Amino acid sequence: MKFTQGYWMIKENFNMSYATHAVRVNKTDKEMQVISACRPITNRGAILDGGTLTVTFSAPRENIIRVKVTHFAGTKVKEPTFETFTEDVTPVISEDENYACFTSGELTARVTKACGQWQVEYMVGDKVITSTGWRGMGRALAKDGTDCSLLPHGRSFMSDSLQLDVGECVYGLGERFGAYVKNGQTVDMWNADGGTASDLAYKNIPFYMTNRGYGVLVEDAGDVSFEVASEKVERVQFSHEGETLIYDVIWGGDPKNTLDLYTALTGRPALLPPWSFGLWLSTSFTTNYDEETTSSFINGMAERDIPLSVFHFDCYWMKGFNWCDFEWDKDVFPDPEGMLKRYHEKGLHLCCWINPYIGQASPLFWEGLEKGYLLKKTNGDVWQTDMWQAGMAIVDFTNPDACKWYASYLYKLMDMGIDCFKTDFGERIPVRDIAWFDGSDPVKMHNYYTHLYNKVVFDVVKDVKGEGEAILFARSATVGGQQFPVHWGGDNSASYISMAETLRAGLSMSHSGFGFWSHDISGFESTAPADVYKRWLQFGLMSSHSRLHGSTSYRVPWLFDEESVDVCRKFTKLKCRMMPYLYQKAVEAHQYGWPMMRPMIVEFPDDPACDTLDRQYMMGDAVLVAPIFRKDGQVQYYLPEGTWTSLLDNGQVEGGKWQTEIHDFMSMPLMVRPGTVLPLGAVDNRPDYDYLDGLELHVYQLEDGESQTVVIPDLKGNVAATFTVTMVNGTAQVETDSVKPYTVILH
Repeated sequence: MKFTQGYWMIKENFNMSYATHAVRVNKTDKEMQVISACRPITNRGAILDGGTLTVTFSAPRENIIRVKVTHFAGTKVKEPTFETFTEDVTPVISEDENYACFTSGELTARVTKACGQWQVEYMVGDKVITSTGWRGMGRALAKDGTDCSLLPHGRSFMSDSLQLDVGECVYGLGERFGAYVKNGQTVDMWNADGGTASDLAYKNIPFYMTNRGYGVLVEDAGDVSFEVASEKVERVQFSHEGETLIYDVIWGGDPKNTLDLYTALTGRPALLPPWSFGLWLSTSFTTNYDEETTSSFINGMAERDIPLSVFHFDCYWMKGFNWCDFEWDKDVFPDPEGMLKRYHEKGLHLCCWINPYIGQASPLFWEGLEKGYLLKKTNGDVWQTDMWQAGMAIVDFTNPDACKWYASYLYKLMDMGIDCFKTDFGERIPVRDIAWFDGSDPVKMHNYYTHLYNKVVFDVVKDVKGEGEAILFARSATVGGQQFPVHWGGDNSASYISMAETLRAGLSMSHSGFGFWSHDISGFESTAPADVYKRWLQFGLMSSHSRLHGSTSYRVPWLFDEESVDVCRKFTKLKCRMMPYLYQKAVEAHQYGWPMMRPMIVEFPDDPACDTLDRQYMMGDAVLVAPIFRKDGQVQYYLPEGTWTSLLDNGQVEGGKWQTEIHDFMSMPLMVRPGTVLPLGAVDNRPDYDYLDGLELHVYQLEDGESQTVVIPDLKGNVAATFTVTMVNGTAQVETDSVKPYTVILH
């Protein structure tokens, strides 16, 4: 939200009260509280007829400083709020005549005490990483025109703004389809089903990070507004309605450590089962299908030697108008238990579509109505709409009994043989005249609803399958949603342009704490031409999770052309062979919050050429992926310094510059970083196997005397073996605790 007109003028409909003068400092063992007057206090009378802001500094974790800014403390903080995982930190607090300082780990907040010179500098050693100063921290009153003898009436907003340095780039803020670098944008945190071609987003995360080694989380579940080098091009401003603003400054020093700290605070991504990294195939959305159809897809993939890991039943596994009743449509699936058993015998895992909405034609609507499990309006009526499903209502997940009721139907499906769920929707949550069971604020619950929804479903799957075996395919999210992976990018279109915007969204998600991410290969809307389908297959199978899904047409490759079959086979098999490497990157995502698909800046924070790259990424730390977005196969991508090697043909390219290449549909830039020991498996027809059997250690540009250690996980994410490879006079010497044979291949 913008409160000013240019540098000096305040918009005429706002009264602004800015932190101006630190007049008092109160200290405890754990907190430092600064009272800032909103005008310079130059004499005793100046304290009258003016406001103050109370600024409290605390340390939820080491190297994180939490800032709480309060105007009227008697205003109740509305629920829900984000769950954070804190640790016991004893900060260092000090004060002299010039400054009051609060330190957590290496990070210090230094408050200037001089009259009229309000400033809070966030420092590491003597270096200021960001700061808030003149007209930075404040309270805005949006005047409603009501006459009052004291102060104008209106809505209150709290705001702060942090300085940006020269060349500082801002990333993240959830899954955003626009420009990858957020500088110059206004970004509002409001989950919406807007597709991938707008500024709306399914997953809004009020956390950003910059290429200066820190991140900022605004701890408010509602509609936080960010002005990213927009209202003031020198600052990132964030604001929301209320009388209290809470945000965390997180110092990691580099992007990976910042993500480690952020996910330690807000929750680590769950470890996903190895089978989930294989190819998923869907019925698609509005296509006609029955068991004969789905079996033809499954058998067709097997006949063409394309490994398939998961088969997904989209909406019409239930009868139309009945979504959701969690009952198989017996007209098209007369024997669902038998069908699921037959598919399990083929080695498949099975997924089905659900959402948190109950259409009026569903028997569950009447059951939920009777028991009070559906979201109500303030007058006591159940909230209903005809948008999406006729007369649909929304499950009120703030009611514990409603959660158990909804979960009971999922348990039944899992008893039948379903392994996981696609948790669609969760964004279209009303806010006007709404009364949640637990009294939650409707505005804050709008985004937070998806967290409750996905948690209920994820907990069911984890309860049945066990830790490390649970997975969702989720569309909407908020802060903490990374704990319930995997998330996919929503409704994209069948074009290269949409493919590129999809990748930008994935990069933004990677900056937002989400370790795993997927998308609809070849686009959800319309049907892609064969060239787009093949290029998107390459991209999709070099993503953390890979799904063929669409709206009005089937997505099996032979319906596009025969070469599509070859492309799908080649890259699916390649991904299976890469699983010893990829699954260890999944373990790292779980342990440290490092995304599997890493923006270039995450792996190369000291290379300024990587700051803005949004058409390529690193898969883990060792393999660069540059999807191709042109029909003629031309691709331009940047390689950092060193000699890089093509994973596909062993060709070597010197980095430190841009590359322009042309690739046929069986090829793309998959470049291995110099100094890498890349483990490849011997199995190419499934993602879950013993990664030590027939293991190959591919050594790329390892310098003489240099060592690299590779960890090979088992199927539970535990360490199965380690290999330390050292180059000695051009020979690779290996130390390992593995008892199984392996092969070393030098490149």
